[in-house]
Amino acid sequence: MSNLDLKPSPTLCGGREDVTARPVHELLPSKNVPLGESTVVRRLLPSIRRRMIGAWCFVDHYGPDDIADEPGMQVAPHPHMGLQTVSWLHDGEVLHRDSLGSLQTVRPKELGLMTSGRAIAHSEESPREHARLLHGAQLWVALPDAHRHTEPTWEHHAELPRVTHHGIDATVVLGELDSAASPGTAFTPIVGADVTLAAGASGRLPIEPDFEYAALTMSGEAEVDGVRLAPGSLLYLGCGRRELPLRADVDSSFMLLGGEPFEEHLVMWWNFVGRSHDEIAQAREDWMTGERFGEVRGYDGAPLAAPALPPVPLKPRGRAR
Repeated sequence: MSNLDLKPSPTLCGGREDVTARPVHELLPSKNVPLGESTVVRRLLPSIRRRMIGAWCFVDHYGPDDIADEPGMQVAPHPHMGLQTVSWLHDGEVLHRDSLGSLQTVRPKELGLMTSGRAIAHSEESPREHARLLHGAQLWVALPDAHRHTEPTWEHHAELPRVTHHGIDATVVLGELDSAASPGTAFTPIVGADVTLAAGASGRLPIEPDFEYAALTMSGEAEVDGVRLAPGSLLYLGCGRRELPLRADVDSSFMLLGGEPFEEHLVMWWNFVGRSHDEIAQAREDWMTGERFGEVRGYDGAPLAAPALPPVPLKPRGRAR
């Protein structure tokens, strides 16, 4: 799960200054970004309007793409620091390899959770024999200072808890929702849930008033708090709700992302989350010299080279420009 931008802009995020303490409807813009050899993703977070949603700091949505005659996702080994990656699929498979020696195929509605901690490297690819469609989301979670230097780990959870309410079926991917807790390791109060609505479904999902939330539409046209969302849309909802009204005229699904506003100020550049320019620069140097991040074995290709750092120092600031 990578940012493959050859000229990545530094993203300055964190802090509570720009958290919307009341319920809002803020549709965040997206941009198309190439990912690997043949996949294009819709990058929804960070955006010019908003940098984080709770501890969620990066959101890409891709597909559904017909890859029957294509290689599909092919992302060479690359590093991560200071974050968790969440791999979530609706269609297709992704083969994960990392510098811990992990080798795991992640399938639809299974959680692939990688905690980079101080340093890890991994690759992602569609298996040689793969399904026709590829559709999913790739997300990052910022690690708080107390845990960002932890040892790296990889988790795969094929069975996840579900919450059901009047035609609404929510799979709890990370954190907690309505007393159901994901087995995935979380380091901040957070929730990530895949919510499915059958055609004609209408109901309310209980949520935490102190969390900020957003909805990422995966398929169909779910109506979230009265706002109808096309696939690939990310609607920021702010804080202050105790329940979220939902309905759908057609079979639909969306990801509910939320958590307590992230207090710490961060610097995010390329595939690193840190606290200062020097920290990011050292991580880049360590990757390029083969230090610290380890080696991903078994991938057929060279690792990604890190882009050049911007000419001005990176500084941690607030959540919006």
